[in-house]
Amino acid sequence: MASHVNHSNLVKFSDEVVNLPSDRAKKYRNQVNALRDRLAAKIQEDSDFALVKMLHSGSVAKGTALKTINDMDVAVYVRKSEAPTDESEMLDWLAKRLREANPNMCTDQFTPETHCVTVNFKGSGLNVDVVPVLYEDDSDDRGYLLNRNNGTWLQTSVRLHLEFIRKRKKQETKHFAQAIRLLKWWVRLRKTHNDQFRFKSFIVELLCAHMLDSGYIFNDYVQVLQNFFALIVQSKLQSRIAFDDYYSLDCLPEDDSCPIQIYDPVNHENNVTENYSELDRIAIVEASADALDALTEAQYSDTKGRAVASWQEILGPSFKVK
Repeated sequence: MASHVNHSNLVKFSDEVVNLPSDRAKKYRNQVNALRDRLAAKIQEDSDFALVKMLHSGSVAKGTALKTINDMDVAVYVRKSEAPTDESEMLDWLAKRLREANPNMCTDQFTPETHCVTVNFKGSGLNVDVVPVLYEDDSDDRGYLLNRNNGTWLQTSVRLHLEFIRKRKKQETKHFAQAIRLLKWWVRLRKTHNDQFRFKSFIVELLCAHMLDSGYIFNDYVQVLQNFFALIVQSKLQSRIAFDDYYSLDCLPEDDSCPIQIYDPVNHENNVTENYSELDRIAIVEASADALDALTEAQYSDTKGRAVASWQEILGPSFKVK
């Protein structure tokens, strides 16, 4: 039986509804680049300035941003010896440094938040979340990022994280990033129905990377979504997932008792799901099972209307097939 919804329909939906348009992405990047340029000029002018560099991070840098995005993430590398280590003091201190580097902007455009400093561009309405990374001139742009779960500092590398995603985008040109965007759209819809539903975008990316590394094909988005949900349902998210791009898997901790164990590809000590509870794991598995049921219903529906209605359970009411 021919399916009423196919790969081409998902491509069209992605282009029209899901994906951040290239002109907006370029505009946002230009605004961040302006911040970077002013910071670079300040650093060159003042060799004792405590900020070292600003790097693009987050979904726009990775090419996985959704059309609904209204903020961007960047990392600012800070000399560890000169920065306060207390989080609240750190963010107030960082806001002052950013104001110094951007005298053309108003003071109230730099707002210390819980884990970052938000820079607001009044013209476009874009918010840029600036996250501090403590830096000691380590190789590969490795530095230390505050762990929001317990207040400790975790080793990270913005450059290696981007390299990790870009390597896989090269393996599946266009399709890898698009699959991530579709799945992030599904997560976004789940969160509108249940604000307690937890499923970070980074976890979506890592699960897709695991699928690609395991030999899954990404050039049919219907099949990709089926495989993604089936992987979660079959494993119940109880299988350890890690990557050997930058470390040996032998280095992984032996005593991790967290309900979900998905490891940062840059830091083998960082289980990125360490604060996910058993209830969170069950909720993700159940939501994935519901999505898999909807896909099966769509596949065997005898009318286009029923098939589309099943797909709307996954992608929302804006999904249409003409």
